[in-house]
Amino acid sequence: MPTLKLPVSGRKVVPYSTMPLRQFPPANPPFNRVAYAAAHVVADPLAEADPWVDVAVDWERTINVRKHLWSLGLGIAEAMDTAQRGMGMDWPASLELIRRSLDAAKDFPGALIACGAGTDHLEPDAGVTIDTVIGAYEEQCEAIEKLGGRIVLMASRALVKAARSSRDYVKVYGRILGQVKNPVIIHWLGEMFDPALAGYWNNADHGKAMDVAIEVISANTGKIDGIKISLLDKDKEIAMRRRLPKGVRMYTGDDFNYAELIAGDNQGYSDALLGIFDAIAPAAAAALDALTRDDGKTFHDILAPTVPLSRQIFKAPTRFYKTGVVFMAYLNGLQDHFTLVGGQESARSTLHLAELFRLADAAGLLVDPERATARMRVVMAARGVDA
Repeated sequence: MPTLKLPVSGRKVVPYSTMPLRQFPPANPPFNRVAYAAAHVVADPLAEADPWVDVAVDWERTINVRKHLWSLGLGIAEAMDTAQRGMGMDWPASLELIRRSLDAAKDFPGALIACGAGTDHLEPDAGVTIDTVIGAYEEQCEAIEKLGGRIVLMASRALVKAARSSRDYVKVYGRILGQVKNPVIIHWLGEMFDPALAGYWNNADHGKAMDVAIEVISANTGKIDGIKISLLDKDKEIAMRRRLPKGVRMYTGDDFNYAELIAGDNQGYSDALLGIFDAIAPAAAAALDALTRDDGKTFHDILAPTVPLSRQIFKAPTRFYKTGVVFMAYLNGLQDHFTLVGGQESARSTLHLAELFRLADAAGLLVDPERATARMRVVMAARGVDA
């Protein structure tokens, strides 16, 4: 098997040999869980653009990532934080991404796609008001629905700035949910993913914030498909899941505990809307297929080794997880460079990437170990490691 040298703590470099190739059995969707992968965008490294300022996307490669995920039976959560929404990707580029993805989905009968609508074109400064937040949400929802898209109602940095009480959240969500054409997925993104969203629902205490979210959902049940919470706390997710009105789904956004939450318990389970599903797509699809066949042992056998990898990719500062998702895409040939929108390929350390490589190998997620090893050597050489 391919061997290279990888750095470890203590400024040492040691040999590492990859494991034999693991091939996951092909999945046969539909699954008994709804599963969306929040998909990344592929940057264009040859564009004449400053990556810290300009948005340069390789549209063909980006859409090919989505086709790959659909081919495995996974849905696409489009233009969300995994696609660096509000973290390099602005609203005009995100709307173009949504348009192209909706067009591509037509070639995959029954393909799931839900598109992020937020307020990221509105500057979250001291002058923002509840009415301007509502107007911003309305603008994006209208644009997506005009293209025929269904909506993920994303958390709003501007709403955090504008709100003076939890009643303001109830007002904003009630207004928008009263206008949408189809049921939406509400997205509660925790502050570990985006520090600007700290105190969402006008409460720093997640338990009290949950009360407000449940109030909004209960008052608008017919307009809500489900809620995705990304708090990286399985107990909070389970507690909220048990409080949801009948017919409203819990979509796990817990990239630390997804296997347990999707499997569920005797009181229910979570569906999935996960950034990690982009990076572990073949394993995720195979595991969901096993679960659909009531083979819980195979489900856990496949997903258990992916959890340490996911915890590495999403470790604090969690907002830099996109670096690891794109790194996996590079290692596995979904793109031919390790470059991110916003220049975020620099957001993780060399040691972090080395451990990610080892964990991906242990989980059987290096599709072609020879290619992955060759690409890893390139990255290590660029960072001063003779691999």
